[in-house]
Amino acid sequence: MLTLKLAFRNLFRNIRRTILTVMLISLSLAALIAVDGIMRGMLTLMVENVTSTIFGEAQIHRVGFRENMDVDIYLENSNELEQTLQQDASLESYTPRVMSGAMISSSYNVSAGLLYGVDADRERTISKLAQAVVRGEYLSGADSELLIGHTMADLLEVDLGDRIVLTLSEAGSGELAQALYRISGIVDFGMRELDDNFVFVNISSARQTLGMSDQQTHEFVLKFVNSEDAENPDLSIFQQLNDEEVEALGWLELNEQLGLIIELSSFTSLIVGLILFFLASLGVINSMFMSIYERIYEFGVIKAIGTRPAAISLLILFEALLIALISSILGIILGYLLGLYTSNYGIGMGEMEFSGIAINNNIFSEFHISQFTQFPVYVVLLTIVAAIYPARFAAKIIPSDALQRSL
Repeated sequence: MLTLKLAFRNLFRNIRRTILTVMLISLSLAALIAVDGIMRGMLTLMVENVTSTIFGEAQIHRVGFRENMDVDIYLENSNELEQTLQQDASLESYTPRVMSGAMISSSYNVSAGLLYGVDADRERTISKLAQAVVRGEYLSGADSELLIGHTMADLLEVDLGDRIVLTLSEAGSGELAQALYRISGIVDFGMRELDDNFVFVNISSARQTLGMSDQQTHEFVLKFVNSEDAENPDLSIFQQLNDEEVEALGWLELNEQLGLIIELSSFTSLIVGLILFFLASLGVINSMFMSIYERIYEFGVIKAIGTRPAAISLLILFEALLIALISSILGIILGYLLGLYTSNYGIGMGEMEFSGIAINNNIFSEFHISQFTQFPVYVVLLTIVAAIYPARFAAKIIPSDALQRSL
């Protein structure tokens, strides 16, 4: 206790230096908390952009369909598959789709794209297709309805009510088929891939155009009660459906690039923390040495009267510990306030694309318990480690040299 009291008093012998050291460490901790929160928020936004726009939390296909989008590779007997999905308690909703590459033509231009046949009512529970309609109306079930991305509409020079001709290959026969649709709505997902290339029609119309029966489906998109279940490949629904002909995959397996980003992001906070606290450690070492130099005569006296080197080292380490504790408290407060602001107002990133994933919304910081428990512990440990070298230096001071104020 005596050593601790001395260490506490020594902190205030040079208040300016102590304040600067505390600010250096606390701002490093606050920056680390803020960076970790922003990274968590960015990952949440990226995952949401992937799972909530059109791709869903999980998908079911015939094996081989994802690789080449072959219209002939479809799921047979959709009713049996739907019965299995209805009985699974982990699922909140699901929807069937048919898909095909198509030539999309207007009176003025032509573009290649992807046709999505969707169940309008079920699609509301899975994707943001209905919310993405910025002009016109969402699909109501009529045969000739079509939704088109705003950028594709600009390319084709069409607007609401204009006619669109889709040219595609029929399933099974491979013969070319054409169908006439009228634009009922213009959509804006904010994702270039969707707005440039996709058109949406009712699933019954798409099946009719492709020559498919009501039991034939290219894709089922799933939404779970607990969204984290989609990341578990050992989930019962995946184990039950996956076989030689059918593949059921969560979004993490469907988007390998995003999975890699998530793995790499776990090292981001570590790298940022190491850089920040390496710089902070240099500040701690410098502060400790300056404190020792100012008290070199005192250390020489107490060592001359019999104070053990271990006691001197302990005194320096206690000073570092107190600085670390004060810095951690201040850093937690600053980090919380900064995180609170960014979690409420977000960080505007404009429109950007990262590994094929569009980000056009504000990034809102996310709090996590580790930011206020693990990070401060790391700060305390690293500060003490940084003080070991100055502590050993103080313990090795030679009294005769110190009394002459000579190093």
